[in-house]
This record gives sequence, structure tokens and C-alpha cells, in this order.
Amino acid sequence: MKFVIITHVSHCQYDGQYFGYAPYVREINIWLEYVDELIVVGSSQKKSPTAIDIPYKHNAIDFRKIPDINFTNFKNNIISIFKSPIIFWKIFKAMKNADHIHLRCPGNIGLLGCLVQILFPNKNKTAKYAGNWDPNSKQPFSYRLQKRILNNTFLTRNMQVLVYGSWENQSKNIKSFFTATYSETEKENVLKSDLSATIEFIFVGSLVTGKNPLYAIQLIQKLIENGRNVILNLYGDGVEKNTLEAYIKENDLEKHVFLRGNQNQDVIKTAYQKSHFVILPSKSEGWPKAIAEGMFWECVPVATKVSCVPFMLDFGNRGILIEMNLENDSVQIEKILNEENAFATKSKLAAKWSQTYTTEFFEDEIKKLL
Repeated sequence: MKFVIITHVSHCQYDGQYFGYAPYVREINIWLEYVDELIVVGSSQKKSPTAIDIPYKHNAIDFRKIPDINFTNFKNNIISIFKSPIIFWKIFKAMKNADHIHLRCPGNIGLLGCLVQILFPNKNKTAKYAGNWDPNSKQPFSYRLQKRILNNTFLTRNMQVLVYGSWENQSKNIKSFFTATYSETEKENVLKSDLSATIEFIFVGSLVTGKNPLYAIQLIQKLIENGRNVILNLYGDGVEKNTLEAYIKENDLEKHVFLRGNQNQDVIKTAYQKSHFVILPSKSEGWPKAIAEGMFWECVPVATKVSCVPFMLDFGNRGILIEMNLENDSVQIEKILNEENAFATKSKLAAKWSQTYTTEFFEDEIKKLL
């Protein structure tokens, strides 16, 4: 099978291999176990891989480089408009040669892929919509356009669109799906320290305003003010790092809040196992891997009511759905801290749910799609 991926993920070539963002590549490598030839249409930078990059595992990769595009300001809009026909043509040629077309959405490249795939109604296709599929959520026009095209059975044929969560009034194209990080062999009982000792929170994600890492810090600050012995470890990097460092220093939080930077999967796994809570006060998500991964290791999730998060947390039965109100959210956490049985119950329910979604289960579902 000749498998083509249309993706917005930025890559780099190093030591004869193509590297990309680890969670994405790790998932794609499971698909590639059933693929003879791989065509990747994506951008590539001249840089060395970082701690959060891993290589594709395939020995027949045809990488077709396309330029980056973005529509963040007038100048970039003009440049991107001129680049788009080149990208459109490269996507068309790749799809023409493919046996199976796989789109990664949402994103600017995903949008072009959605448009080009209309020209190939008889080819087998899948799309992974990694964003928020909630029809009622406020999203950029380009995201809403991608969703409309993918959901339309006239424009998009022979397609299975993998989305997070179950939503009403969707076409036959739409298939509720999930993602996975850990295998069956990794399941184990986790021994966490007593809540009377130091209570550990973990945040894993980009340090950007959309993920709201500052709110996570402020929530920890509120718990400290209430007399709780808590710490927060933040794993990730981003444009908000300097702002967060300044806030931590100005508020004397250096003994409670730690910026750990980007780390590999093994370091993150160990951190989850030590933590009591995993927190992600994000403005928008698809399937928040940090929440699912933390739950796998018996962390009680603390997350906003976006996308499929309420489903993941069983509407609060296996976690805490926060409202982005420091007073109310801290009260919710305090209730669990005051009742260790409540914490233990949510912790076990979180693990039981998350440990259903193993890489073995994921691979079985991928086989059915291919």
C-alpha cells in the first residue's frame, strides 16, 4: 500500500531520518506497520531534533517538502496566498499516486488537503481531526470550513474522519476515535505518597496562552494561601516561559512551582507516576494527551470543559471540571484534599478508564481503518 500523509507538522532531517513532534510521529508509526510505501507532504526545517522529536519508523519514505504558510498578518497573508498553488499542486500529485490518503487536521495544510481530496472521490481516505469537533464551539473560519467539508458526504467520499468525542447529527463520515500512548505491558499499580505529605500537580503542554499555564500556577498559589503543601511541575516550553518565570519570582513561588522544560517520554512518565493531579486549564483541545496520560498513572485530572474532556472525566466522576474561577476551582480541589477516599476513588476510576485505551487497542482499530 502506498500511503500519503498531508500534514502541518514541521519536520527535520537528521542522520538519514525524518523527525517530527513525538506524539504525532509515535501515532503515525503504528499506522506505518501496515504500509509498504510512505509519502509525506509537509514542511521541513534545517535544525537538529529536540527532546520532543522522534523519527518515523519506515524504510521507504518519500518526503515532499512544502513551504510553511500562515495568515497571522497582512504580509504573511500575501506571501501564503502566493505559496498556496505550489502546495496545492504538490498535494495533488501525492494524492494521485496514493492508495490511501491520510489528512491531519485542522490547520492550513489540512484545509488545502480537504479541498484537493474532493478530486479523488474513489480513493480510500482517512482524516485525523485532532482539534475540537464540538459543533457549538467558537473556532476560526478555516477550522469550521474543514469540518464542513469533511462532514459533507457529497464533497468528501470514501472517507473516515476520526474525531474526539461523540456528537449528535453527524454524517456517516464521522467516527468517534481516541489516541493512545502506553501499552498493556506498562499497566501497573502506582504507589503515590499520602496527601498529608507534599501534594504534587503536573502540567504537560506548550507554554502558550491557549494552554493557560499561568492559571495553573495561580491555582497552586491559591492552594498555598489556603495552607496547602503543594508543588507544581510544568513540562514544556513556549513563548510564555519568560512571563511565567517573572510571575513565579514576583510571587515568591520558587519553592513550589518549577519549569522543567521539554523532556522525553520516560521523564514525563516518571513525573506522572509521582503526581497526584494532572492539570490542564486549556482554552481548546481535541483529545488532551496530557490528561489521558496522567489518568493512566492514577493522577486525578483537573481540566476545563472543552471538546471531549467532559466525556473523558465522566462529567466530574473521575476528575475535576474547572470553571476558570480561582475561588470556585480551588474549593473543588480542597473538597477532594479533605476526603482522601474521594481522591482514591477518582484516581482509580481515572486509571480504569484511561487504561482501556492502550496502543494495542489503538493498533487493532487502525487495522480496521486500513
